[in-house]
Amino acid sequence: MAPAATGPSGAPASFADLADRLAPSVVNIRVTKVERVTGPGLMGPEGEFGQDSPFGPFFDRFFREMPRSPREFRQQAAGSGFIISKDGLIVTNNHVVEGAKEVTVTLASKEEYPAKVIGRDPKTDIALVKIKPMGTLPVAALGDSDRLRVGDWVVAVGNPFGLNNTVTAGIVSAKGRVIGAGPYDDFIQTDASINPGNSGGPLFNLQGEVVGINTAIIPNGQGIGFAVPVNLAKGLLPQLEAKGEVTRGYLGVNIQALTPELAKSLNLKDKKGALVADVTKGSPAEAAGIKRGDVIIGFDGKEIAEMHSLPPLVAATSIGKEVPVTILRNGADQILRVTVGRMPGERAEMPGPAEPAQGKWGLALRDLDARTAERLGLTSGEGVVVVAVQPGSPADRAGIRTGDVILEVNRTKVTSVKEAQAETQKEPNAQSLLLLFRRGDASQFAALELK
Repeated sequence: MAPAATGPSGAPASFADLADRLAPSVVNIRVTKVERVTGPGLMGPEGEFGQDSPFGPFFDRFFREMPRSPREFRQQAAGSGFIISKDGLIVTNNHVVEGAKEVTVTLASKEEYPAKVIGRDPKTDIALVKIKPMGTLPVAALGDSDRLRVGDWVVAVGNPFGLNNTVTAGIVSAKGRVIGAGPYDDFIQTDASINPGNSGGPLFNLQGEVVGINTAIIPNGQGIGFAVPVNLAKGLLPQLEAKGEVTRGYLGVNIQALTPELAKSLNLKDKKGALVADVTKGSPAEAAGIKRGDVIIGFDGKEIAEMHSLPPLVAATSIGKEVPVTILRNGADQILRVTVGRMPGERAEMPGPAEPAQGKWGLALRDLDARTAERLGLTSGEGVVVVAVQPGSPADRAGIRTGDVILEVNRTKVTSVKEAQAETQKEPNAQSLLLLFRRGDASQFAALELK
């Protein structure tokens, strides 16, 4: 497909030819969702007979005391999608079709088809639907989102607010954005206008290739939209088509970002990589010899420059595949061989109590008794529990919360408040303190710094 014509400055002279070519592969998706609610079903806000009716008090009471029956309400919503196969496979967002009882796809030619959701992945907000067209369909070519550069021109096509085949243009504002949408955040940010109804639609480059799936906006922002990189979707689509869900690779480590404070406390030269805060027992990581405190800097031949780079790579790796993992341990690089496992279910966190905090680090601690240990899923004597954090203190700034269980102080295990205090007092004039703590089922490091 030929790129759009460009002007003297390198900017497109017009997007018209490109829009003509791309529009046929973009679809409108309408969904109907059914919600069941329980209510009296007959009475309005002023009662069935009105506020001034003399029958109101009697009959309102009568209807209120009637058994409440469930009622069904049909809700309609809309989104966008794009065709990836001539026989009717269409990519969209999971949040567009989740919970849908009916799905209808309208092509650019105005033809309408009932559609079936054949696969969804909530963690990446990607879904696959299928229609049975009368003939062959135009297909959107999938590009390479890794080759996108900040500043590249992109074109969004979709159906914002039900306005079919709306074309907007802008540039790639940033890559690798983490917006808190899920565990595999890696969004393309663009200033091409994206509005409600654009969800699931394609983000094209000037070669007419899909490089992103428009997904999210900041409600009060202008010129700030986000798209899932198409390279992330490429590895998931075959699984969604074959079995309706995604099976992910699993390493078995809890990781965290390396802040400058943590890098300093761990005597690291820089803050590249993913710090291993904990290793799950019986996991592939444990079997391979990965340990708490290691820094993962490479996975299967790819550099891990920051923490958020690792989870998508592991998730996309085939189960049972043996891969090299490069770690930094005690200042030296090591390469370990890991056999990737299957992703298990997720676990939840648990909050704790609150009491006044004290000390220069802003922590109030308590020995971990048997009852508290059982409630937190730990063994009695395994660490000390945080019962309060002083607002604005070093502990508060480092993210320590009430209910966390401190396992190590300056890389030394502690089993009582007395031991924890002894470790903090070994260097009375120290300006930093390195803690390893457990929160729910996950362990992580925190570097406390005095101002």
